[in-house]
Amino acid sequence: MPRLKHKALAVAATVAAGLCLPASQAHADDLVSIGAGSGIIQQLKQVDGGGYNEEVCTLTAVGHDAAGNLVGFTNAHCFLDSDGNKLVGDKVYYDTTPAGTAAAPAAIPDPADSLKIGPIGTVTYVSDPNNLLTVGRPHGLDYAVIKLDPTKVQATDTVTSSTGTAKITSIGDVPALGTRMCKQGHRTGVTCGATLVKDGQYYTTLIWTWGGDSGSPVYNGNVLVGSDWGLQHFTPFTSILDDLNSRGGVGAGFHVG
Repeated sequence: MPRLKHKALAVAATVAAGLCLPASQAHADDLVSIGAGSGIIQQLKQVDGGGYNEEVCTLTAVGHDAAGNLVGFTNAHCFLDSDGNKLVGDKVYYDTTPAGTAAAPAAIPDPADSLKIGPIGTVTYVSDPNNLLTVGRPHGLDYAVIKLDPTKVQATDTVTSSTGTAKITSIGDVPALGTRMCKQGHRTGVTCGATLVKDGQYYTTLIWTWGGDSGSPVYNGNVLVGSDWGLQHFTPFTSILDDLNSRGGVGAGFHVG
């Protein structure tokens, strides 16, 4: 699923100045709670003449790794530029817009409120993307790791939209084909459908997604089983963790919460 791109209206210089609040000013009551299904803004750049270019995706999971880092996951293709370069080091912002529905997807955000909060994390790893429709390129697991800033955000196991609530308390295997599962995406909220078939290292479902839902958690009850990347496909989250644990670094030994 292509992540959505948008050129936002200009914001005041005083908003941009909010990027530099010292960590000492952060208090528990000021932290933004984010979890599986929260929206993010990435590739946020100011353009000539004022305004910003931005792209939007959804977090698959938020928790801690073995080293105690606060970590988030989403799709790798959220952090590819127009030439296909992996944007390790890109800053990530919280999408403050309300989540949408399948009938009325969430609006593309004006980044003013997100800039007031400032960057909430930095991308530390980008895998190969899914490349499902591209001949001759590796079909990667399509995941990205984000080291989150605990002075800006805190993990929550519950993300609610107008269409339902995703409460993720554990990570598990993909259930039997035919099982009805759901996803919580920031653009279209909760949508559900059966798992149809295993497609190589991916699974195909009837779960509806739209641009900006990339990275949505696919869950069975309270169990996270996949990272949705569009075209009614997802990557098993256990496959993502196996790959990351073999590589080490930020995110290795991840657990929710």
